[in-house]
Amino acid sequence: MRLGELVAMLSLATDLGLGLPMEHVLRQSLIALRLAERVGLDDEQRASVFYVSLLAWVGCWVDAYDQAKWWGDDQAIKVRIYDYGRNPTGMQGARYALGALGAGKPALERMRVGAAFVAGGHREVGGVATRHCQAAYGLALRIGIARPVADDLLQTWERWDGRGQPNGLKHDEIAQSVRLIAVGDVAAFHERERDVEHAMAKTRAYAGTLLDPALVEAYCDCAPTLLADVGEAGTWAAVLDSEPGLGVTMSDGAFVTAIEAIADFADVKSPFTIGHSRAVGDLAGEAAQAVGLPAAEATMIRRAGLLQDIGRLGVSNAIWDKPGPLTQSELERVRLHPYLTERMLSSSLALAPLGALGVLHHERMDGSGYPRRLGGAAIPPAGRILAAADVYRALLEPRPHRDALSPEDARAEITREVRAGRLDGDAVDAVLRCAGHRVGRRRDLPAGLTARELEVLRLLALGLSNRQIAERLVVSRRTVASHVEHIFAKTNTSNRAMASLFAAQRGLLTEDAA
Repeated sequence: MRLGELVAMLSLATDLGLGLPMEHVLRQSLIALRLAERVGLDDEQRASVFYVSLLAWVGCWVDAYDQAKWWGDDQAIKVRIYDYGRNPTGMQGARYALGALGAGKPALERMRVGAAFVAGGHREVGGVATRHCQAAYGLALRIGIARPVADDLLQTWERWDGRGQPNGLKHDEIAQSVRLIAVGDVAAFHERERDVEHAMAKTRAYAGTLLDPALVEAYCDCAPTLLADVGEAGTWAAVLDSEPGLGVTMSDGAFVTAIEAIADFADVKSPFTIGHSRAVGDLAGEAAQAVGLPAAEATMIRRAGLLQDIGRLGVSNAIWDKPGPLTQSELERVRLHPYLTERMLSSSLALAPLGALGVLHHERMDGSGYPRRLGGAAIPPAGRILAAADVYRALLEPRPHRDALSPEDARAEITREVRAGRLDGDAVDAVLRCAGHRVGRRRDLPAGLTARELEVLRLLALGLSNRQIAERLVVSRRTVASHVEHIFAKTNTSNRAMASLFAAQRGLLTEDAA
């Protein structure tokens, strides 16, 4: 695993946290790297540009909870900053901060939020640039970035004119990598917003204030042709190909340490999820071993559990931290987050298998899950274990709409999910056992039938219709139909009579069969 590849994947998460289309940071980095080569930086200096640019804004979501509290959609407020010069100061900064207070709320509520912010709330979000820089610096060290390179991340909110943060550095006091990245960021945003000519005009407008004038002119001199070849290769490949030298290859231990750090960092987006990903990964990995899966697969399940929720960064905290019911459109955004996880990880051949597994953690055995509504045999054992571990850990944690459940209440709730046919019984038993609960030994059923499918099969054998079975089990007719389909597939039968004969021959129609 190349360190550069992992950092490039993380830049896609940064795009989501910023509310920008994926690959903004990659494009910013490519502009900065190619500009660095044109102005004569050596390999060591360009390596600093490579890593610092990909990590420059990674701290943007560490205070998303507070941003959503005051501005509503934390992603929208981050995008708006480009209307004020990316790093506004003075009256521009005040207009940026005050203009969006209480966004999306009724007029009276916006007035109340504004008054509370002026009265003292602004202290909660004060020092945002310092906080973001320090967060990015800390993460960089944890994932293996050398300290001299990581040091530049402490300057990413400085301005050419000395009015930036946290130290008010100016001109050549600011690391050249940071000055190049600032040009790349502004140029990449405005190129996407309109075209290259528009980006050249905007960078020139900020020359001498936000941006280094000499680097602005260097960019404008080559802007029309700077990225002309990217369309064919793709931004991801072009950035990785631009990494100076041979790149850093991570050991397996260093890789695990890095993804643990990323998991912890992603969970900080909301106070309700801190520690969730690491807990899910650990529990799922133990459960995989408990059911006898190969050690390599158990290891992969743990790693997928660590990264499964990185797609949550693509959803605003105004949704994640909402105490009341979600609207249909908000639910649709929530259901998108496993796909975003898969989308980010699929960019890397080394990470893609983790994404293919992580995307399954909200799928359900009856086909009621998301994002693909898979069910039954379409969900592999690893996916079933990951889903069970995720549900159990979430029940133990507080959420905006409920308090944390006790371990016994969590056990009762997740067991109900098994009876409803949404979670796999064997996977849940393994998770509960590894979490310290006493679990009765479950008899292995023939043909891979689950306990819930056996219940349906017994009622089917009695001649009940799907509607009658649904009423008896208090589930939807669609859920019953899905179970029946899985029963026929597993027993290699095609109708009620043959499935009933299969059950009778194996002694499955008595209550002590499971």
